[in-house]
Amino acid sequence: MGIVNAYRLARAGWAVARAGGFSFIDLDGVPPRAATAVRIARAFEPRGLDDSERGRRMSTALNRLGPSYVKLGQFLATRPDIVGAEMAETLSGLKDEMPPFPTETAKTIIAANLGRTVEELFLTFSEPLAAASIAQVHQATVMRDGQVDTVAVKVLRPDVRQRLSRDLETFYSAARFIEKNAPQARRLKPIAVVETLERSVVLEMDLRLEAAANSEMAENVSGETDFAVPPVDWSMTGRDVLVTDWVQGTKMRNREAIVAAGHDPKRLARIVVQSFLRHALRDGFFHGDMHEGNLFVDTEGRLVAVDLGIVGRIGKKERRFLAEILYGFIRRDYMRIAEVHIEAGYVPSIHSAEDFAQALRAIGEPIHGQRAADISMAKLLGLLFEVTEIFDMQTRPELILLQKTMVVVEGVARRLDPDFDMWTTADPVVREWIERNLGVQGHVERFMDGMKALTQFAIELPYVLERLDTYTEELERVAQRGVRLDQGTVSEIGREVARHIRWALVALWVMAAVAAGAGVAGLFGFFK
Repeated sequence: MGIVNAYRLARAGWAVARAGGFSFIDLDGVPPRAATAVRIARAFEPRGLDDSERGRRMSTALNRLGPSYVKLGQFLATRPDIVGAEMAETLSGLKDEMPPFPTETAKTIIAANLGRTVEELFLTFSEPLAAASIAQVHQATVMRDGQVDTVAVKVLRPDVRQRLSRDLETFYSAARFIEKNAPQARRLKPIAVVETLERSVVLEMDLRLEAAANSEMAENVSGETDFAVPPVDWSMTGRDVLVTDWVQGTKMRNREAIVAAGHDPKRLARIVVQSFLRHALRDGFFHGDMHEGNLFVDTEGRLVAVDLGIVGRIGKKERRFLAEILYGFIRRDYMRIAEVHIEAGYVPSIHSAEDFAQALRAIGEPIHGQRAADISMAKLLGLLFEVTEIFDMQTRPELILLQKTMVVVEGVARRLDPDFDMWTTADPVVREWIERNLGVQGHVERFMDGMKALTQFAIELPYVLERLDTYTEELERVAQRGVRLDQGTVSEIGREVARHIRWALVALWVMAAVAAGAGVAGLFGFFK
């Protein structure tokens, strides 16, 4: 680790120590040298701080350290296995709020991006109404088709790219240092965590990508009646500027105003959770920052989401994993949850499904003995982390953002409805996905996917054979100029390679026939 990065980490450590952040760390199981360092850091904490004050000071300290530390804090809020349950809870309330930069600077950035001045683009342009670590938002008006429309203008901070690049370099240095010097921490994949953070913030550095995410989400939810995103004005969007329609509605964080406007908080709590799960499972594409500051209720009672700078994607394998895990806990089918972990390769096969199911039962049974309103998915995920560590489950970087968003969404729902039933709300969305994807329609779609893959292979077969001829010619040249192989050896190698490829092709077609037969048989079985 370089001197500069060491200094930056020491500065950050000092700020966290003064905020009381190290008091949240449970020293049980911490290596001796690390435990000593934590004890030293605790000595610099002001006396008399309670957990509430520590949380407030931590939020302030991370905001002062800069945008990447705010993002890192939000990420670590989903990793109680790294920072501990108390610290994770503290960081989950971290607000991404920064002092605004001058309006004149914002106008300069807009003109540089769009080639026209603010006065030429807008009828009116306000002072900043909200400022976060990455960008700030202004309200403006424009003339469209003879009428005045109100828009939101998001402008990237002028120095944010340089600061993020510098801080990410420091994070990577720290992650490499941890992996090298703390073998027991390698399971947590600190470098992979930083990589996930980097991918997230790099995408946020180009507001055209946020506009594209907004557009994609709008297409995905076009058939929904209770969720929407504001349209993008592409003619006034650039790398550092994004213009969308202004959302006329009530902020989700203001429960009293929501009730006063005639909206039902219990209904909105259901919409928040079901929308997130539907987008994640159905589309594999979800809003990755669904806190109250990014959610509104419009005059029609729809949930409107803004700020799609952070979005998540999960593949079909991860979607099936998520659905079966949730469905398994809902049905108390612990053996199936264990099998899903092992089938996905998340838990090494050296562990038996029966032992893992027994451990999962220790998590699941207590929640079924509680009132629905007391069952926390965030708590469940924390317990799942503890159990999977025993069974050598590796951290899945592609699931980190999903887990973070799930915890945030649950918090939003519970603040709207203190008696919110997470599991009853999730059940219809998860059940619908299971029935569609693991039922008849799912079998048909997987069968068609297999046939497409076989067709593509058949199309590429001539190129495979052509490459085989090329390899044989290369071997002949090597025999003549380099390695001493006689002609008979070269020919024999060529025949052996060809024989293996022919048998591989035969095996593939046999497997295709078997798969097709099994698929048809499965379909007939479902219709009986």
